Amino acid sequence: MNISKDQIEDLYKFTRQHFVEHFDLQTELVDHLANDIETIWVEQPNLSYIEARDKAFKKFGIFGFMDVVSQRQKAMGKRYNKYLWQEFKQWVTFPKLLITLSIFFGFYTLLSFSFASYVLGITFGLIFIWCLFKSILLKRQFKRRKTVSKKKWMLEEIIFKQAGVSGLILISQFPSLFRFLDELFLSQVMIIVWSSTITLFIIWMYVSFEYLPKKAEDLLKETYPEFSL
Repeated sequence: MNISKDQIEDLYKFTRQHFVEHFDLQTELVDHLANDIETIWVEQPNLSYIEARDKAFKKFGIFGFMDVVSQRQKAMGKRYNKYLWQEFKQWVTFPKLLITLSIFFGFYTLLSFSFASYVLGITFGLIFIWCLFKSILLKRQFKRRKTVSKKKWMLEEIIFKQAGVSGLILISQFPSLFRFLDELFLSQVMIIVWSSTITLFIIWMYVSFEYLPKKAEDLLKETYPEFSL
């Protein structure tokens, strides 16, 4: 006995009812459940669809789909980090290396003066405002995309939300570093460290907040062949 289209739709509804929000994972689970149900029917043809569905679901254990969701989140997180790292590496190769060096030497020069503390304060203030602004824009953009597609893809959500969360968390840690400002005026090494940190952080923010969201279509099509906005 083969599962019907109406039953496939019911399986999608069933996965949503069990806290699976993302369409890509719903599709994988529906396919898995449908195959299990058909296998169960071969062995027990008298079982109803609901009985076979519930029996297939029991194979996921007492936590249901939660373990599968957790595993997929880790897998998509790794994929996102791979994309992030691939783009980040471009900034230490020509021609983008010239931009990277310009940012570094710009901050190195500014931090060599006595007003270095003001430079750092203004820099991180501007970074915080920009991160907050971009986070709001990306969140709105993600909502619009979800409204158009009527579907929620896990990698898409990571691309449009991960940058904001991670960026704000990292920025919140920088004030604690300001206690080393006295060392900044005494050591060329600290000036190099601060200049490098700021440079890499700015590049990381640009890639995660600006570049990857713009490439979202290509990245999602690469990950999900069935993706269509």
